[in-house]
Amino acid sequence: MTPSRHSGGDLSEAPLTDASPGLGFIDYRHAVSHAVVALDVHAEHGEHFRGALDAATAGDIHVFGISAGEHSVHRTPGLISRAPQQYVKFSLIEEGTGLIVQDGRETSLSAGDMAIYDTDRPYSLLFDDTMRMSIVMFPKVMLDIPPDAVARLTAMRLDGASGVGAMIGPYVASLARGAPELDTHLARRMFRTAVEMVGTLLEANLGPDAASTDTHGTLLRRILDYIDENLPDSDLSPGQIAAAHFISVRHLHAIFNEQGTTVSTMIRARRLERCYDVLVDPQQTHLSITAVAMAHGFVDAAHFSRTFRAHFGVPPSAVRTA
Repeated sequence: MTPSRHSGGDLSEAPLTDASPGLGFIDYRHAVSHAVVALDVHAEHGEHFRGALDAATAGDIHVFGISAGEHSVHRTPGLISRAPQQYVKFSLIEEGTGLIVQDGRETSLSAGDMAIYDTDRPYSLLFDDTMRMSIVMFPKVMLDIPPDAVARLTAMRLDGASGVGAMIGPYVASLARGAPELDTHLARRMFRTAVEMVGTLLEANLGPDAASTDTHGTLLRRILDYIDENLPDSDLSPGQIAAAHFISVRHLHAIFNEQGTTVSTMIRARRLERCYDVLVDPQQTHLSITAVAMAHGFVDAAHFSRTFRAHFGVPPSAVRTA
């Protein structure tokens, strides 16, 4: 599929989009503030400002390549209350320096550094000079890591020069540059790989002691694996999941409440993700949309279509047609 091109706007309108380079401040601010999550953008010398935003979307995973002059970006409490978004952003600084602020932490970042931040809590990014960065943004439920563990890493410098960071940096940078040219199926697979790599990087930065003592997180990952294995079962229920893990239903709900979600929401989201993957797969075009829905636990085609559109912003027929 050939990606469409826009100058900012709602990125959910097309599976893959990107914005024109060389934008003045007004156009850049509009593009950035409408790139999925509402943001407040400022530049002290707006009359001399130039910036570019390249964006690609596959399902509910978004990849951005940004280059711009001196400016700042703020996710304010007011913007969050008007448009909450359950996303995590992972950013790689490729050129220049910046400052990230969230959860009471202020961290300076330079070329090669990485950081994560939560779009449901206020944050700021400040750049004093020309910068270039790549961003992967995805729903928090895609991380099999408890939110309290992720919160320990927001606005922290993640080293991109060694270990897992040295592997994920080049991948994300090349993905941001090449994603707009990928067809939706390949983009989806590569975006998913990026999310998994981010999760691996976060686990590595939490350290072995945190991983070994995090019995709660281990249980959560086991539960999520069980849900994934049983998505085709339309009768999959909290009672069944709790019994399989020898815990009470109340305990199960408490675990997901700590994740900021519910058991049913998680099941639905993972079913929709699987359906999207099949619908954009050129090897699966022989399956009807209804057959795909039924194979992943949905029992009503009309309900599936409504739920799919609410989640991804497009109906399943649009994905399959593309």
